[in-house]
Amino acid sequence: MANTQQDILDRLIRAARAAGADAADALIVGSVSASVSYRLGKLEDVERSESSDLGLRVFVGERVAFVSSTDLSARALDELPERAVAMAKLAPEDKYAGLAPADRLARSFPALDIEDALEPSPDLLIERARAVEGAAMAVPGITNSEGGGASFGRSAIALATSEGFFGSYAGTSHSVGVAVLAGDGTAMERDYESASARHTGDLESAEEVGRRAGHRTISRLNPRKVKTQDVSVVYDPRVSAGLIGHFAGAISGASIARGVSFLKDRLGQQIFAPGINIIDDPHRLRGMRSKPFDGEGVRNKRTALVERGVLQSWILDCASAKQLGLATTGHAARGTGGPPSPSTTNLYMEPGVIAPDMIIDGIKQGFYVTELMGMGVNSVTGDYSRGASGFWIENSEIAYPVAEVTVAGNLKDMFLHMTPANDLVFRYGTNAPTLLIEGMTVAGA
Repeated sequence: MANTQQDILDRLIRAARAAGADAADALIVGSVSASVSYRLGKLEDVERSESSDLGLRVFVGERVAFVSSTDLSARALDELPERAVAMAKLAPEDKYAGLAPADRLARSFPALDIEDALEPSPDLLIERARAVEGAAMAVPGITNSEGGGASFGRSAIALATSEGFFGSYAGTSHSVGVAVLAGDGTAMERDYESASARHTGDLESAEEVGRRAGHRTISRLNPRKVKTQDVSVVYDPRVSAGLIGHFAGAISGASIARGVSFLKDRLGQQIFAPGINIIDDPHRLRGMRSKPFDGEGVRNKRTALVERGVLQSWILDCASAKQLGLATTGHAARGTGGPPSPSTTNLYMEPGVIAPDMIIDGIKQGFYVTELMGMGVNSVTGDYSRGASGFWIENSEIAYPVAEVTVAGNLKDMFLHMTPANDLVFRYGTNAPTLLIEGMTVAGA
């Protein structure tokens, strides 16, 4: 299959060069997805889809154009190069566009074990969906369900450039999840749980996921409101990763180059508490976003973005690196219909040394956040304001559920007053342990 893909991509690139392109690259993305949904003990949907997409990027001087197609027939492929070159000749010049330099291209590819050899049968997906909802509904007090589900996906990527690069890889994912409700009338509460893994053998049991969803939902019944006050805020791992995502967005090369980030002048400076390290590792074995090379064919590697609280690097693709007068960091991601852009892979904050219960110990009044709503983050100033729900902390203990509040602060201050617990678990593409942040505003009644 890889040879077939390479033949197609090489043929496109040669045709583009013959049509007048100075350089070109081409990408094929193939995907398979299957999913099952179950609600109130009944099978609702069974779906399966397959797709193949191709993208061709051509450069004529400093002009660039993109064409894409889902038709991989010989006739369709023959038309793409000339169309792309004609479009490029009419495009405005972009002095930052271009292929990755040859000396930055990956020449060897690590084995990452991100592809499961077997696709689960529909019967297995049905059983997972039935089991995850059944386990949640079996928790006393659960009164309704939004549904349980199970899914499988496989994506395969092949990339070639006129610099002589060719690379391909494939990855799979297995997922299971459920959302249920407790209570009745206007006193109903909802919560959820999910799990994902590259290999079926690493996937958490559907029953355990369902039970956890049920118990989380029950714990949210009869929430209270609290008065507006400044307190310590503890972020559950389900939501703490979002803070690391805000950080990643602020050090994206595209934002830095445009000058629209609150961290634009902070490279080499202390931006987190001294004990904090943040890593991006594209080569993590079985990682949910692992890949052997980036979206431009550039070799990638484990990168310490923050060491002991000090910002060490931007997240750069070739174009943003050129704008900043720097070299790409191997963080390009792309699809078939547009240019690459900077993006993280397996991003995580290293765990601290304190257990989560010890983080809560000593908090006289505080808020434990389990869910966030809204998108109230200003990327230019760092101002942060999100709707939230969770639990109130009183005298070092979880006291009662809380809803309809807002947590607010500024990310620059939040990062500097952040303490990580020791409970990091790799569940998603971006992961963080439980986090304590001192001195945030909780706005309530």
